[in-house]
Amino acid sequence: MFAGQVRTPPIKCQGIKTKLVPFILGNVRWDPHAGGRWIEPFLGSGVVAFNLAPPRALLADTNEDIVRFYRCVQSGTIDRATALAFLRREGELLRRDGERHYYRVRERFNELRAPLDFLFLSRACFNGVMRYNKSGRFNVPFCRKPERFARAYITKICNQIDWVAQQMQGKEWELVAARWPEILSRATASDFIYCDPPYVGRNTGYYNSWDGAEAAGLASAVRRVAGGFAVSMWMENRHRRNAHVTESWGGLRYRSFAHFYHVGPSQRLRSSMDEILIIRPGFETVRARDAKAPRDNTT
Repeated sequence: MFAGQVRTPPIKCQGIKTKLVPFILGNVRWDPHAGGRWIEPFLGSGVVAFNLAPPRALLADTNEDIVRFYRCVQSGTIDRATALAFLRREGELLRRDGERHYYRVRERFNELRAPLDFLFLSRACFNGVMRYNKSGRFNVPFCRKPERFARAYITKICNQIDWVAQQMQGKEWELVAARWPEILSRATASDFIYCDPPYVGRNTGYYNSWDGAEAAGLASAVRRVAGGFAVSMWMENRHRRNAHVTESWGGLRYRSFAHFYHVGPSQRLRSSMDEILIIRPGFETVRARDAKAPRDNTT
């Protein structure tokens, strides 16, 4: 289903699936031209949807800042020119004033929620982490790199915005800020659902709460949908195994892939682990393309 070069979107956040795109899309059997939609209730950075670029999609996240930013790219409100001018100006202020300017932008964003400020924080915060406090305010500290927005780095970000805009152009994509029950209720038998929920047992303080009860509720709801689905999940690392997989996803086939995270709030959350893709029987390929011999198992 995917044989192209993986590209990276402009928004960074922990858990981004850039290196797993060939593994994920290589294990999905779904015809994007048969009239159905690609549905993601947990859009995050959008890396999977943007690389697939299906004709029709329903993309959602509870993080309104992510949805607002990509809506602006979709409408053309944010494009290469606007991002270039903004990042050059703010980057120069960051170079001059260092962390003082970062915290000025963070405060401004928490008051106004401007999408370009969100982009700036995503690329200038500590270790690419996206985290909010209980009041919904972005609270990640500065990355300690006042020279962050060098000319080449700004060009890279603007190229990523250009690419995302091109991937969305001419397509029927709906971007909404909503929780997963609402999105799953809109799915039909011709749609394909890809879920990348917050991982149980790996709390990163991303945007809002996520616990075992909600994870189990998601599993129950996804298993009742009429169409096909794939769900990303962690299976095990050197310390422990994820019991949620057996408890809530038992009986379904999955493929595994060893992966190392480079983005996260702590070294503990950036260690190697086995990622899995849980797939409804009948929608998986014999082997994941572009991945090193992933194991084929049943939970």
